[in-house]
Order: sequence, then C-alpha cells, then structure tokens
Amino acid sequence: MQGTKWVFITGGVLSGLGKGLVSASIGRFLQSRNYKVVPVKCDGYLNVDPGTMNPIEHGEVFVLEDGGEVDMDFGHYERFLGTETKFDWNLTSGKIFQSVIEKERSGDYLGKTVQMIPHVTDEIRHRLEDIADNEDTDVVLVEIGGTVGDLENMIFLEAARQMRLDLPEENTCLVHVTLVPWLESVGEQKTKPTQHSVKELDSLGLEADIIVGRADMELKKKTKEKISLFCNVPEDNVVSNPDVEEVYKIPLNLKKDGLDRTVVDNLNLTNNATDMERWGELVENLENPTRKVDIAICGKYTSLEDSYVSILESLKHCSAHLECRINHRFIDTTDIEETEKLLGDADGVIIPGGFGRRGAEGKIEVARHCRENKIPILGLCYGLQLMVTEFARNKCGLGDANSTEVDEDTEHPVVDLIPEQKDVEAKGGTMRLGGESTEIEEGSMAKDIYNKNEVKERFRHRYEVNPEYHDILREHGLRLSGFSKKEDNIVQIVEMDNHPFYLATQFHPEFKSTFEDPSPVFIEFVKSCIGD
Repeated sequence: MQGTKWVFITGGVLSGLGKGLVSASIGRFLQSRNYKVVPVKCDGYLNVDPGTMNPIEHGEVFVLEDGGEVDMDFGHYERFLGTETKFDWNLTSGKIFQSVIEKERSGDYLGKTVQMIPHVTDEIRHRLEDIADNEDTDVVLVEIGGTVGDLENMIFLEAARQMRLDLPEENTCLVHVTLVPWLESVGEQKTKPTQHSVKELDSLGLEADIIVGRADMELKKKTKEKISLFCNVPEDNVVSNPDVEEVYKIPLNLKKDGLDRTVVDNLNLTNNATDMERWGELVENLENPTRKVDIAICGKYTSLEDSYVSILESLKHCSAHLECRINHRFIDTTDIEETEKLLGDADGVIIPGGFGRRGAEGKIEVARHCRENKIPILGLCYGLQLMVTEFARNKCGLGDANSTEVDEDTEHPVVDLIPEQKDVEAKGGTMRLGGESTEIEEGSMAKDIYNKNEVKERFRHRYEVNPEYHDILREHGLRLSGFSKKEDNIVQIVEMDNHPFYLATQFHPEFKSTFEDPSPVFIEFVKSCIGD
C-alpha cells in the first residue's frame, strides 16, 4: 500500500445525506484523471452482509459479480465508475467481529486479552491495507456508513484516525458530508448543525479537510465563510451539494464548485486533465427529453423506492441514452382486484424480483393482462417464475400450476427449488448468487438484444423453472431462449413470439447497468414501450 492515497468520507447530522453519491462522484473525478480507484464501504450493523435484510428495512440488496451481497451504495459505485466491485470491499461490523472471534478461538492472539483497540481496529486496518495491496490501486475511497456520533460506526472512525496518524499527511484526505438547512422563518442557511457535527468529529481525533454541505440550494458565500471560520477549513474547501432532480448531475455540480480540484490538491496528486464531456451530454439528455413513456413496476416492496433502486437507475440510464422521460409508478400487487385497474394505460410493465407468497397472485394477473393485451412486459428473477406460472395456467391448461415457494402442495410445480437448494437451511449467502454465464438460442429476441451467443449476468435466487415442464411450455408457445452454461437444464431467459416485448430473465440485468453503458435488456424494453 506504499504510495496509496486514502479518502475517508464521513457524514454528520443525519443519515440519508448522500455520502455514497459523494464518494462515487469523487471516484469518478479521479477516474477521469486516469487514476485507479477502489471504493470501500464500512457498515456498522452486526449482519455479516445485508443479504438477510428485508428491502423495506435497509433498501435493496446489491449483488456483485463474485456473489457478494452488499449495501446498495455499491450500486452507486458501479453505476458511476463502471467498475466491478468486490465483496471484500464491504466491511461490516458483523464481518469484522466474526473474524476477530474466530482468530481468538483458534489462538491467534497468543492468550492476550482481546479488545476493541487494538485487535478490532487492527482487523479493520489490515483489511483496508490488503485491499490497497491486492488491487494495486492509486486511491482507496473509504465511506464510513451512518452518522458521526453513532455508537455503531465508532470503531471504523477510530481505525481511520489511526491510519491518518500513521500515514504521511498528503496521503489522506477526510471529506465530511453534513446538512446545511434553510430556515424559512429567518430566511437564511443555518450552519449550527454543521458546526456541532464537526465538533463531534474533532472530539474523535478526526479533522475534516473538506466539508460538503448538503442543502436544498447552493451554499451562499456568507454560509461558506461561516463554516470555514467555525469549522477550521479553508473557504475553498467548503463545497456545495444542492438538491438535484437527477443524481447523475451531482458530479457536475461538485466539480463546478471545485471538489475535484480540492481533493487532488489535498492528496498532492498531479492535476491531470479531466474527461467528463460524455457524462455532461447524458445529463443534458436526462434534463431535456424529447419524448416520454409510462412504466408500471408491480411488486410488494413499494413503500420504499430504495427497494428497487437498481431498476429505477437502469431506467434513468435508458432515459439518458434514448432522450426519453420515463415516468414510473409503483403498483402494490397485494390487492389483486385493484391491480388491473391501477395498470391503467401504462406503456410497459416490469415485474421485479422478490420472495414469498404475498403479492404473488397479483403479479400473475399482471402477467396475464400484459400477455393477452400485448403490453410490453419485462420479468426479473421472481418475475420470470410468476410469468411462467401464469403461462402454464392459462395457455397450457395447468390450472393449479404454481411455484412451490407459494404453494408447496401444488399439483403442477412448474417452479421449484433448485435441487442443490433443497437441503440448505442457513439463509445468509446460500442462494445461487453472482455472475453466471447464459447460453442464448439462435434466432431469439434475446440473441437480437445481446448480439452474443453467451452473456454473463448476475443471479440471486433459490427457485427455477421445473425441467419436467419444459416441453409442455414450449409446445404452447413459450420460448426457453437462455440456459445456464454450467447447469444445462436451468432456464435463464424466456420469451414469446408475436408480442411487442414479452421477455423475462432469471438473472438481474439491472445490477450491471451503468450510466454510460446501460443494460441492453432495459434499452430494448424501453424502446418497445416507446414504440421504436
């Protein structure tokens, strides 16, 4: 790790200020200057990973190429940087404590009393240093989740303090993201929350080099002067991060206010020329669409948009590349009778991934409605399984067809557990996870979409289309156009001819879509909704 530069990103006042987006933006700046960047996220929760968390609890679980289930901020990193991240780059308290306890049990500490300092902080530091060494990177971005002052993230902040103490001053930079609210009654931006947050940071032995002020408008000069004076940072190092309609404008706003230059100066890096021209063109397309389309997303985690954030971002990528405003609306499929009514005049429908019985019958009705009425429909993971269930019931005459996830006693289990999943009892990290190759059938719509015979996408599932029903599905017009290269009887893509767009994937193409390189599946789906 000799010579590696480190940027630590912390947050204050409250959560949800967008530290992940600031981290991703800094990474994009440095990447545009031809520096290799590795993003790391430190999470204080005791889960080893977020894989067992309900999306309503914590937002979407993002799946990596190596099969890791990680915090949704990794989605921002990948969508901004176009880089495949790794499970080792997500440090959770659960992961750290588990490792320390295992080492203690095996005698690695030679009988010493195992303590938070130095043993837990050393574990954090070793992991960070190993990442820098293994990836041979120029800059490591370390986002520390939560808010300064939270008990859960204290040990990560302490590890950062120790690293800042031991490393040369020009090798580290601390960016603190904080809230600067507008108080309507007095008509000014208030800096006191930022002052208190920075004071809390100082009390932990950490001093901010740069303060990013999250506000509903650009920070006024008077506000910057006050933050500079009371928080002990140069005025040029106080940066505005105003509200935006599209998150992809954030790097441009931060660059406009000098964050890229300030980070480079603090790390004593060569100020190479930046290349953000294409990014700016895509943002311009987002802000000035020439047409529009309405898409319904039919699921059961609709009370929190972050549950489906990768789908929403994939649609934004399509918006930028097709110059089209995509108006999305969520439909909770729990109420079957209301589902068809709520679909209204949607130009297209997405049935996203999910688990369990609730809302399944509503999704099946959505699939029937779209199939019969020639409405473009894209099914993802569980969406594929329920589209197959609907087809089996209403086209193949298997009226009781179902997934055994929904009905264990169904007469026709057209969707069933993958054989190797049947003896699995542990829930965390035990699904079919990560990047897998799919072989695509010649002459299929999937082949036209990808223009490849083989494609690698990411998976997160336990159930599959039951091989015993492949023949009857084909006989009645369902095309099984993609199969696993590794397990040749696992269906990974289904589609139907004589329909504007009827396609479902067992994988999650939304996990590999980026702002500058959108998912081909989503692009073609949106084109069909537009009528191109």
